[in-house]
Amino acid sequence: MTPTSAIRPEEAGLHKELGLRDLVLAQVLCVVGSSWVGVAAKLGRAHVAFWLAAMLLFYVPLAVVVIYLNRLMPLEGGLYQWAKAAFGEMAGFLIAWNLWVYAIIATASILFVIPTDAGYMLGPSAAWLASSKLATMSITCAVIAGITLVAIHGLDIGKWLHNIGSVMVLLAYVILIGLPLWALARGSIHRYEPIPLELPRLNMFTLAVFGQMTIGALSGFEYIAILAGESRNAARTVGQSVIISAPIIALMFILGTSSVLTFIGNQPINVIGPIPQAMRIAFGAVSLVAPGAIFLLVARAIASASLLFTGLTRLPMTAGWDNLVPRWFTRLHPVHGTPVNSILFMAALVLGLILLSMLGVREQESSQLLAIGSSVHYAVVYIALFAIPLFGRMAAPPWLKPIAWAGLLSSAISLFVAAYPIVDVVSKILYTAKIAIALILANLTGILVYRLGSRR
Repeated sequence: MTPTSAIRPEEAGLHKELGLRDLVLAQVLCVVGSSWVGVAAKLGRAHVAFWLAAMLLFYVPLAVVVIYLNRLMPLEGGLYQWAKAAFGEMAGFLIAWNLWVYAIIATASILFVIPTDAGYMLGPSAAWLASSKLATMSITCAVIAGITLVAIHGLDIGKWLHNIGSVMVLLAYVILIGLPLWALARGSIHRYEPIPLELPRLNMFTLAVFGQMTIGALSGFEYIAILAGESRNAARTVGQSVIISAPIIALMFILGTSSVLTFIGNQPINVIGPIPQAMRIAFGAVSLVAPGAIFLLVARAIASASLLFTGLTRLPMTAGWDNLVPRWFTRLHPVHGTPVNSILFMAALVLGLILLSMLGVREQESSQLLAIGSSVHYAVVYIALFAIPLFGRMAAPPWLKPIAWAGLLSSAISLFVAAYPIVDVVSKILYTAKIAIALILANLTGILVYRLGSRR
């Protein structure tokens, strides 16, 4: 019996809404964020060397392993199903648990960016938005309510929101990448290096940035596979979407980082909103062009949060099919065929997490806590993902194993250095402790949930 024969009868109730175009745009939306070019810009002219290393050691191995596993098992739940087949039910559940926790934190992290981008969009008079906890909560509550309604209605509408958001982030990066050429033509800058070459310096700071560039910036290809049961011809189209989107994403990150450096230079980089910051500098504080360009990023953030939110609601549903969480999570909407209980439960969790992240810290530290909190869980997920062809029950071809080893080692390094802060924080020890404690408690909770589910 081949792994693809493990398709669950429950998947018959899911609507297959996603085609190749939708999956390609979803890959771009899921992987490309606006903050990572600011994180990479902290490396200065050496950012290209780090991007290339991250792509060679992590990005390419991830694409290859995801394409291989998805062709073998194109199942709703993606990595949860792959890990369960490779390592057994408990390991599969805990890996899916870490992916689920990542998705909750990542959704909150993306939503947290929206007030900062909105402040840049509206101009200096609205700069207070990002630092106001009341404004941040009001804005994020409104967005969560909107994406919850879209998730309940289903991917027939959701995919259009995601597609529009993907097109907008592509347009935003086209503007960002074209800005230095426009500035050179106007004479406002005199030098631009699209691909600067400089040998990197290796220390804890640069390794911490490298870790965020791999697990943070270049991750997400496997996330779309969660929706395989809602994709047409998933065994073929998910892999094709990775192949088409990968080179586009790589160019967006490298050239986008160079543009940010061109305009921000040695000034402090706002890692929450580096692209709006660069656009404001390039166009000028009173320009009417910058707000329109920054609006594209706000729309992208909303669509990206919606896509991540949609995926994270499917993981409890598939675990519920195995009776590892209450069957309450598997109830589908009678008209739209979406896991409505899971959607409402996730909305409450995301909102609560945003509130907790803001307690007692500044906004950039809060944003970094969310970003790194998601990254450490994702690093655990990726270590497991790359271990499937190396140590799993299914025999993998020999050519795949060195590729998987490269991904496994880079994921392990990213996990090790993740807790080192790259922004000014109130306390480095407390910052690291929060991340470590959160990771440990999350996995202990996952073990407890699994034990209770097993008894059920």
